[in-house]
Amino acid sequence: MNQFPLHGRRCLAFVGDIYEDLELWYPKLRLIEAGAEVVVAGPEANTVYAGKNGYPCRSDAAIRDQRAANFDAVLLPGGFMPDKLRRDPDVLQLIADFHNSKKCVAAICHGGWLAISAKVYRGVRVTSSPGIKDDLVNAGAIWEDAVVVVDGHHVSSRKPDDLPDFCRAMIEIIRNSPSR
Repeated sequence: MNQFPLHGRRCLAFVGDIYEDLELWYPKLRLIEAGAEVVVAGPEANTVYAGKNGYPCRSDAAIRDQRAANFDAVLLPGGFMPDKLRRDPDVLQLIADFHNSKKCVAAICHGGWLAISAKVYRGVRVTSSPGIKDDLVNAGAIWEDAVVVVDGHHVSSRKPDDLPDFCRAMIEIIRNSPSR
């Protein structure tokens, strides 16, 4: 097996205050380990955002300056961050652009709130934190209680304990997708 199956691939990850530390850092490091370049975008570039558990993350770029055409996947971490970011039209447009281009949209825990607000989950099988199950169902998603759910180019998981399976699925989807 290729030691760097994502060599030449680029992934966008969102960050904002009170993001779930593990749900951003674990996938970011796994994607880098697999050979991908990961760009972390927040409301502002070069800004430190505090994680839910206190771990800081400095954004590489501003969300408003990103384009889905420049990436192969988007990571939607959870925490309380998605509740604020889901109000940003640039975030919603980016997620919709990834979805419409059939590029990997990977959401974990409360990250599904971002996909709901981007209106990309109607008819899509997903999982999430049980806390947003009703929101997903009401948005037209088909919710399952599973460690990881893959439906086309969508990958979702419930919580930090699911991260190993979530990352394996995300890497597999990106590896098998046409590159940008």
